[in-house]
Amino acid sequence: MEAMLDIVVRSTEIDVNGHVNNAKYLEYLEWGREEWYERSELHYETLLAMGIQTVTVNININYRHECRQGDRLTITTTPERAGRTSYVLKQTIINADGVLCADALVTSVTMDVATRKSREIPGELRRLFAAEAL
Repeated sequence: MEAMLDIVVRSTEIDVNGHVNNAKYLEYLEWGREEWYERSELHYETLLAMGIQTVTVNININYRHECRQGDRLTITTTPERAGRTSYVLKQTIINADGVLCADALVTSVTMDVATRKSREIPGELRRLFAAEAL
């Protein structure tokens, strides 16, 4: 299941070098992941009803090309792989010219709401990774 989110870079996201501040890319990726969860019908309330939350534990990002104010960007999120309690989403940020601006692998863990400990990935989430393997 792939999700795409289109955004436009705002003036408040620019640093003193005249391009997008590096920390903003992490925010863009977060927006992309939220879009992925929403399109996958795994809303925050749905996960809570299962007794879990997801927690980001690692982000490995490559900054490849600068983005500037007014640039139109597409954030794409796809499932990469799943373990027992953790899973990895692959994300890219591409500009309107088709240039790869950043890519990342984001590892998250499913956490039990009550115990605050990692918990096996529920089937509703795992199925999204199984579909990619076909």
